[in-house]
Amino acid sequence: CQRSALPGSAERWQGLAERLRRWRAPAEGASGGRLRLGFRLVEPLGSSPAAGDLEGAGGEEDEDRWWLELLLSPADEPSYVVTAEDLWAGRAGAEVLAESVPAPEGAFVLELRRAARSHPLVAELAQEARPQGRWLGRAEALAFLRDAAPALAEAGFEVLLPSWWREPPSLGLLLAAAPAQAGVVKQESTVGRDELLAFQWQLALGGEPLTAEELALLTAAKDTLVQLRGRWVVADSERLAAAAAFLSREGSGEMAVSEVLGLMLDAREPAGLPVLAVEVEGGLRELIARLSDSDASVPESPEPVALPDGFTAELRPYQHDGVAWLAQLARLGLGGVLADDMGLGKTVQTLALLAAEYASAAAPGAPTLVVVPMSLLGNWERECARFAPALRVHVHHGARRGGAARVREAALGADVVLTTYGLAARDFIALRAVPWHRVVADEAQHLKNAATLQSRAVRALPAAHRIALTGTPVENRLADLHSLLDFANPGLFGTAEQFKERYSVAIERNASVRATALLRRRTEPFVLRRVKTDPAIAAELPRKQEMTVLCNLTVEQAALYRAVVARLLQRIKGFGYTRDLERRGSVLAALTRLKQICDHPALYTGEGARGGAVRLAGRSGKLALIEEILEEALAEGDSTLCFTQYAQFGKLLQPYLRRRLGCRVRFLHGGVPEPERRAMVDGFQEDAEPSVFLLSLKAGGTGLNLTAANQVVHLDRWWNPAVEEQATDRAFRIGQRRDVQVRRLVCVGTVEERVDELLTAKRALADAVIGEGLSADAGVLEVLTALGPDALAEVLSLAEEAVSEL
Repeated sequence: CQRSALPGSAERWQGLAERLRRWRAPAEGASGGRLRLGFRLVEPLGSSPAAGDLEGAGGEEDEDRWWLELLLSPADEPSYVVTAEDLWAGRAGAEVLAESVPAPEGAFVLELRRAARSHPLVAELAQEARPQGRWLGRAEALAFLRDAAPALAEAGFEVLLPSWWREPPSLGLLLAAAPAQAGVVKQESTVGRDELLAFQWQLALGGEPLTAEELALLTAAKDTLVQLRGRWVVADSERLAAAAAFLSREGSGEMAVSEVLGLMLDAREPAGLPVLAVEVEGGLRELIARLSDSDASVPESPEPVALPDGFTAELRPYQHDGVAWLAQLARLGLGGVLADDMGLGKTVQTLALLAAEYASAAAPGAPTLVVVPMSLLGNWERECARFAPALRVHVHHGARRGGAARVREAALGADVVLTTYGLAARDFIALRAVPWHRVVADEAQHLKNAATLQSRAVRALPAAHRIALTGTPVENRLADLHSLLDFANPGLFGTAEQFKERYSVAIERNASVRATALLRRRTEPFVLRRVKTDPAIAAELPRKQEMTVLCNLTVEQAALYRAVVARLLQRIKGFGYTRDLERRGSVLAALTRLKQICDHPALYTGEGARGGAVRLAGRSGKLALIEEILEEALAEGDSTLCFTQYAQFGKLLQPYLRRRLGCRVRFLHGGVPEPERRAMVDGFQEDAEPSVFLLSLKAGGTGLNLTAANQVVHLDRWWNPAVEEQATDRAFRIGQRRDVQVRRLVCVGTVEERVDELLTAKRALADAVIGEGLSADAGVLEVLTALGPDALAEVLSLAEEAVSEL
């Protein structure tokens, strides 16, 4: 065919021609792939051995001259290397090379021409008659390192660079801090988050501080290579100028302990430079080391706390460790999250700390405020009297609380003040006027929503130290953990949004192993969690046997179930996805109705809500199963806890079970006054005969000690298995001497079974961050309410095996 010229000037097509040459380059190696060309950059070390006989070598100029050496090797023997100088001199190495590569000189020249296309520094070598290498100045050497070397490596050539370039020493800052008042930290007195430390910043290279002369040398170098302490570094003029300005402006002064910790926890970069190391004198030293060193060894155990003679509880070894940990944080002026499993004695560990503090010669001059859910107020009062009778305890509750003056007077006359979350918000003005030594938040998951009035009130109370007690540090999302950490140490872990960007997105959305490890390391000093499966603790507990027991629906239940599903599907078909909120609300309401039907038709229809007789027998497969389980437990002499999320179901069951079983059946729900609640718990614990205790999940699922029972039955599944586990722990806890059996009742072939499968599948995520602190339910409701009509019909539809007649 006839060739035709490309339109336009040659310059117009020069870029395309260059790209075509690069594309063809790998196939154009004249050696046919038998010879491999390499480049080695030799840094100035006096007279260069590699070029000792070359013209121009030697003298003081060698200190600023870099030798770019050309190397050759057979493609099938890359370990056999010959220099270009040996090749042209015909030395022994060249003879061996010729055995593998015919006419190696010609192949070498053509390979060099191919390499010349990669960068102008190499192009000059290709013009020489017998190229061996070339001398480079500092600027040329830096250009080779930054630009030519990557281009050559990409084109398939061997490139050997100095080790300091592959792993350059990092430029950063060192912080040295010591007490602004001599002896404050060294004497292990309480430091306090706001305690001032005298600090000094230093610029460092590779972890070693730079002298003023070295900094001046680097700053003057203006983005080139500089030799310091026997190794070469790149002088980044912009970063060095910013660092020098920072040191001049903020090189020394005073900062609070919380600011030092914030530098470590938030990975802040003053002047755009990383903080390479922090050196702090005294008690903070180990904590700083744990935060900064991912390979740090296991920290030393905190110093044991001597308990006063009047403290009557006998602590187990892990509980002594917990008290020591709390005391160590208190000495450092830091708060903590004690997140032991339910039943492992968080209350008694806290009381041990308080008893030791207020019995010491340096007793706090202010009281400790303990904020608890209403259901636990009496329990805390009894535990204080039982284990720490020497503590002066005031209960801030009831109609006779008085005004601000009376509240302050009563508080300052006590060691420990007990109150509820509701009263903390209602009496906030009066409580805020008291200078609290410490605020303890029991069942601290009540604080997870920082926007609620109760949460804002408790967080705003002034205190030198804070402790959060919870068995579920992460109920649904990592935001829960941040909420607890922010209560214990306000501001130390940044805002909720910063925490989300730094950790939550990476872990929850992307399952980042690095972010998970970093979060664990950063939070570990402030969160103590022990679980019942820990070998040292499991040896002191009875065994727990958990099982899911399936039951069937009656014909009546099945008819009601199918009707609810049909109405729901008909309703949401008209919504589409434009009315998403309304659709989700309809699905959630239907799910609740279906769960009620699975319990008993009377619960769904509202029978008995306004009094009157209700026929329960023969209408619910689950009720028949409950009777069988309880009859067997009573026959074996076992007392049983029965939890339900529906208080009305408990009201229906209490008289029915009392008649059918012929035993004592108590029922605890949210409407039971505190004195009666206390009497119920004490009576159950002291019963001479086996009995049944019905409890609504919200009113009786946390805080109570019900070890008289060794059988637990969950009558219906809650969306959050962590709540169920907390309820189970009313019986499976320290003090339980018998094995505990836990049954979860699930109606086969219904939404209950589908939810059970979802929750079980998601338990694999439970130890992502805090051992076993992440609840498995995160997102289950979101998944169900987001399903479209077809998928929802599949999930909610009643399986054939679901129905049987009693």
